[in-house]
Amino acid sequence: MAHKKVYIYRLFERIWHWTQALLIFALIFTGFEIHSSYTAIGFENAVRYHNVAAISLIILIIFAIFWHFTTDEWKQYIPTTKNLKAQINYYITGIFKNAPHPTRKTLLSKLNPLQRLVYLALKLFMIPLMVITGLLYLFYRYPAKGRIESLEWVNLEVVALLHTLGAFMLVAFVIAHVYLITTGHTLSSNLKAMITGYEELEEDADGEDQHGTEPEQKRETTHIEQQINDTEK
Repeated sequence: MAHKKVYIYRLFERIWHWTQALLIFALIFTGFEIHSSYTAIGFENAVRYHNVAAISLIILIIFAIFWHFTTDEWKQYIPTTKNLKAQINYYITGIFKNAPHPTRKTLLSKLNPLQRLVYLALKLFMIPLMVITGLLYLFYRYPAKGRIESLEWVNLEVVALLHTLGAFMLVAFVIAHVYLITTGHTLSSNLKAMITGYEELEEDADGEDQHGTEPEQKRETTHIEQQINDTEK
């Protein structure tokens, strides 16, 4: 089946993705050293770099939230049950049988039904859990009127356990995400798409894109692509 290159991932989206990935890996690396899982850069350095990476990630999240709502990209995460079962079956067995992908990607629909659920859970549960528990742990003790006060209503042990639980869930997500990068039509196609912004999408025999997009939707997609090109020039 023929393929054509389509501009899927915008410049900020790619910068945000790779910066977030770098910060998450830094948080995982320093976080587990803080937990004494291993020794590499020393406890004090691990705490210092962990805090810097955490604050940097929070700032990035604020920019990402603004970008999502000003570009309507938040709509990409609206969950749907259409083709959800087929998508799960594809990842469980179909992918190993070279079965066709049950859902297809466009500029207006970048995520399959399972990805929508996972990324929505990441943004509404996992990331907020890590940010809130991390800030509570960081500012549990604070200076006030020449002495150190504590947030007495906070159970620090519970906060630490929840933060660690969130860290393990984040590690599981990263492992699954790295694996799924290799499930494109070539091993490196998904990776290249997030670097260049262009992804090779399948075309039907009549030259239509792989979604069989309706004329009105095609016009909207073309309009969005033109806006993106004008913005990034």
